[in-house]
Amino acid sequence: MKAGKVLVAQGGGPTAVINQSLVGAVLEARKFALVERVYGALHGVKGIVNEDFLDLTQETTHNLERVAATPGSALGSTREKPDEAYCAEILKVLIAHNIRCFFYIGGNDSSDTLRIVQEFAQKQQYKLITIHIPKTIDNDLMVNDHTPGYPSAARFVINAFAGLNLDNRALPGIYVGVVMGRHAGFLTAASALGRKCRDDGPHLIYLPERVFELGQFLADVKRVYDRHGRCVIAVSEGIHDAAGLPILTSMAQQQAGQPERDAHGNIQLSGTGALADLLTDRIKQQLGIKRVRGDTFGYVQRSFLGVVSDVDQREAREVGEKACQFALWHGNSGSVTIHRVGNYSVEYRLDPLVAVAGKTKVMPSEFISSSGTDVTDAFQLYLQPLLGSRMPETFRLRAPIVPKILKK
Repeated sequence: MKAGKVLVAQGGGPTAVINQSLVGAVLEARKFALVERVYGALHGVKGIVNEDFLDLTQETTHNLERVAATPGSALGSTREKPDEAYCAEILKVLIAHNIRCFFYIGGNDSSDTLRIVQEFAQKQQYKLITIHIPKTIDNDLMVNDHTPGYPSAARFVINAFAGLNLDNRALPGIYVGVVMGRHAGFLTAASALGRKCRDDGPHLIYLPERVFELGQFLADVKRVYDRHGRCVIAVSEGIHDAAGLPILTSMAQQQAGQPERDAHGNIQLSGTGALADLLTDRIKQQLGIKRVRGDTFGYVQRSFLGVVSDVDQREAREVGEKACQFALWHGNSGSVTIHRVGNYSVEYRLDPLVAVAGKTKVMPSEFISSSGTDVTDAFQLYLQPLLGSRMPETFRLRAPIVPKILKK
């Protein structure tokens, strides 16, 4: 790298460990003599074009370590998806501030932004290193075995469904929990690891990797309810019909409603309880079951305190550190990727930005049961080592039933 400044930014949804990556990159960059300053951009690319920077060179190590252990994006984030004109403005600011290394912590859109900025820098013969640091609770980045943020969010989902199962067992009925995941079902699938006993929920798991049919869904619910007298259901927000249309859209249209859309024009799947409400209404109407409840986990999955995986923390810190090493020791641009080796360890590689940019990974077929309503042992073996230290356990009363006297 040519002597100059380093810039770090955070994009997309916050996670429980994204600040570990930020601090890993900052502390590692401050070790190098050719790094004049380490800046942090407030609210991602929006902060870059507005020149809203913090001088993290002047932040204390002690406070950085405290920030690292805090969920959420410490620099603030953004949902803006820059086009070429926007990226040209980004590069203009980087040149003005003599920024020679740009780290962007985020998902596939963030890596695509870096790809465009890097191409513009090459055309202008401006020596710039761009490194994508992986982050997403959806676990949907190509090349990576898994992504920082996912294990901690998975711990939340597991614990939530374990608790919901206890509630549902005490007061039996139907429960529908909608979990984040537009195209990939990794997070919804994690709910399966909350089961301990054979009749524990979630009894049904629906993922976007499989076509969702309302009629079959209702038949599945009735079958489980008839067997157990209750049914706990985990549903990915991204479930869709055979034509690829989100179920939220198709069901809303049937009820003459118009689903909300986000800043990119996508159907608003998170932050609303619409899908849970639609599914629970159909269960009540078609199956005649009165006690039916639904929740949308929404943003609570992303930055929840108290459920952070220590494995996730460690790896999130290391991808930030490795980003600096790839950039400042070797002068390479690319995307830091995580690869599983042995049982269980990881190694970090630097892959071309184009291998990750704008692409989405989904759950492989071997992780999904043949019924399409559960996960396989292979998925559970995949997720287990990512969860970190011991998970909470649930227990049942084992005392014998007292024989009846009056009502034999």
